[in-house]
Amino acid sequence: MTQPRPHPDGTMDLLSSYVPQRGCRDEMLAPDGRVTAVWQDFIDHLARLTPDQLTRRFARGDQYLRDAGVLYRQYDDTLSTEREWPLSHVPVIIAQAEWDRIAAGLVERAELLEYVVRDFYGANHLVASGQLPATLLAQNPAWLRPMIGAQPASAGGPDYLTLLSFEIGRGPNGQWWVISDLVEAPSTMGFALENRMAMSRTFPNFFAGSNILRLAGFFQGLQHSLFHLRGRAGGEIALLTPGPMNQSYAEHAYIARYLGLLLVEGEDLVVQNGQAMVRTVAGPKPVSLLWNRLPGAMTDPLELDPDSMLGTPGLLDALRAHHLKTLNAVGAGVLETRALMAFLPQIARQRLGRDLALPNIATWWCGDPDAAAHVSAHADRMMVGSAFSTVPLMADPATQLLEDQVRSSGRQAMQDMLARSGRDLVGQEAVTLSTTPIWQDGGLVARPMSIRVFLARTPRGWTVMPGGYARVSAGQDAKALAMQRGGKVADVWVVSPDPVDRPSLLGEDAAQSRQPALQVALPSRAADNLFWLGRYVERSELNMRIFRAYYARLGDGATHETPLLVWLRERLMQGVAPEAGAMTLLFDAPLSLGLQSARRISDRFSPDGMMALRGLVDNLQALKDRPVPPEDIPREISALLRQITGFSGLVHENMYRSDGWRFLSLGLSIERAANMCDVLAQLTDASAPEGALDLAIEIGDSVVTHRARFSIQARRQSVLDLLGADDQNPRSVRYHVARARRHVDELPAQDRGHVLTGAASRALMLETRLATTALDGLTPEVLGRIRLDLWDLSDSLSASHLV
Repeated sequence: MTQPRPHPDGTMDLLSSYVPQRGCRDEMLAPDGRVTAVWQDFIDHLARLTPDQLTRRFARGDQYLRDAGVLYRQYDDTLSTEREWPLSHVPVIIAQAEWDRIAAGLVERAELLEYVVRDFYGANHLVASGQLPATLLAQNPAWLRPMIGAQPASAGGPDYLTLLSFEIGRGPNGQWWVISDLVEAPSTMGFALENRMAMSRTFPNFFAGSNILRLAGFFQGLQHSLFHLRGRAGGEIALLTPGPMNQSYAEHAYIARYLGLLLVEGEDLVVQNGQAMVRTVAGPKPVSLLWNRLPGAMTDPLELDPDSMLGTPGLLDALRAHHLKTLNAVGAGVLETRALMAFLPQIARQRLGRDLALPNIATWWCGDPDAAAHVSAHADRMMVGSAFSTVPLMADPATQLLEDQVRSSGRQAMQDMLARSGRDLVGQEAVTLSTTPIWQDGGLVARPMSIRVFLARTPRGWTVMPGGYARVSAGQDAKALAMQRGGKVADVWVVSPDPVDRPSLLGEDAAQSRQPALQVALPSRAADNLFWLGRYVERSELNMRIFRAYYARLGDGATHETPLLVWLRERLMQGVAPEAGAMTLLFDAPLSLGLQSARRISDRFSPDGMMALRGLVDNLQALKDRPVPPEDIPREISALLRQITGFSGLVHENMYRSDGWRFLSLGLSIERAANMCDVLAQLTDASAPEGALDLAIEIGDSVVTHRARFSIQARRQSVLDLLGADDQNPRSVRYHVARARRHVDELPAQDRGHVLTGAASRALMLETRLATTALDGLTPEVLGRIRLDLWDLSDSLSASHLV
């Protein structure tokens, strides 16, 4: 990376090589080439930093994003991979006066969209009066017929729209216009907040001392609005996500955690007698308000897309019965239809008596012969694509493919295509976006950008987030804004001329409003993932100890054919070959599965715990990818063991003692007790080779304890006492059976009636059996039966709480 040219005093010359794109408006520079007033303080601050200082600050922001688990998915034809979040460390800066004009224009547009969608699912006056061609609804897959006439329930009236975002851009003349309306499942709101957190760490002193409008007030208003929408009926407020494979799942988890919402997937919900319920460890609980992040057609496979694996059967029944409210109304995604932009200006003039203050990109529906002729005559500056798609035209790969075909076939091909398929196509004026600076190759360069702005309806009307989420092109092409095409994202700073308020969700009023949300239920799916996370981590730790013990003995002079090692491979290593690469599978697979479970509950799992687990998996992968001499393997595995025990300690010490913590602990205890039964059954057997008892103590991490309690050489009685019957040793079977019994007793539904539940009864009988069995009675056969009983306890927990 080249470095910017330093001044004699150590500061940097940032603007000497900054060249705005020709024909574009630049956000930082005025037309005369001078830095605008709203940018000047930040540029001065940037220039005072040395190259090394700037590099460290950028790294600090990136580290925050990595620690917070902010990633994006890069998709190709066969798989998806997680990539680092592409934050541009230079914000987009806008004066408050200008932002207020943008906000007013978008509120006006939001009200127009509310009018349009209400008409689409109600009187249908726009089609009947000829303001809109009937084909744009009749042929539109986003117009969901089962929702016609089904007015949404709302505490303040039948509002279809509660949460919106708009992609906006600035043209060469300085006018802002709307590129796309994002209605169905507006995304990136949480990422905007994460960008802000990263930038406040990148430039902490400047940010704290500047009049940059804070974002927390918007989220505070949104949170209050959610409780208002729920009304007095109570019930859960849930965010419905497509799941961990969705590219916005990290944002869903973050928003749910930040606002105190219940994060659910379609399988978590069931509709009973017209009421949406969430499956929880305490039984079904009613859901009153659903923040839907699924495509509308995927929400109910009974009435909409029958192939949907993401939705919940019967959800539309709950909506029609007004037992459930959603943000936004299911079916509102029809407003994203590209062709609608061709008619909104005229609808606005009919409705408002004037043009919209913030117009959208000039759009022509090619089913109109005059519009088709205009698109054909100006094909060299048009983007052409499907009329019914809801993907912004400039971001649709199919648009580029169509343009390439037209260019290669000539103007006549365009005319023929419009004549043949005109009503299925729209043309939009090719955009020329304003440019903003990003840091690249040691200096500032100008790149095209757009801004995503978020609006929320509150009891007092629409509120606009003071700032947003900017997308910045990877190069000169304004169509390369998407991260999948190398684009970056940037924070948007709205700067006030006066000191600003610093609201927080942690304030006294906010804490009172959050109190009901703290009592959110634990979905059975989340409990199941916590339970299996505990099991997978414990299984991996045991296998690491077995693996280390095997190679430690090789280092002490044993061979692969030494009887103890042969026994170890056959009885405890599942017959895995002794090669290091193969044996790491013993703890690689469970750790990877544990990470998958943790990702599915990232709204309930601490960022520190997730970072520790991800680091453990990364270190294991690095160990697999490099050759390690056999004599060094015990040392390498010891380092991994320190990490995994540190992870377990971090999670168990930091997690709130909720039902989620209990299920995580239950998974660990049941797995550890069952595995120790297997270890003891194999290594205390009369036919076990010499050294088996010492190996059992080592695998049980109790060498020091055994030496302190029994000043003798390991014997069968002492090993069974310490690792089987001791209720004070956190490595013993009895200790974890007793802990599992206590956790089961604290679970929901255990205190109903005088008869113990199946899980509580099994746990109590297991603990009693261990407490009343003499050491001589802990034979391999008895230990085997206890192990099977532990798996029965696991099945009983699953049947009563996790399905």
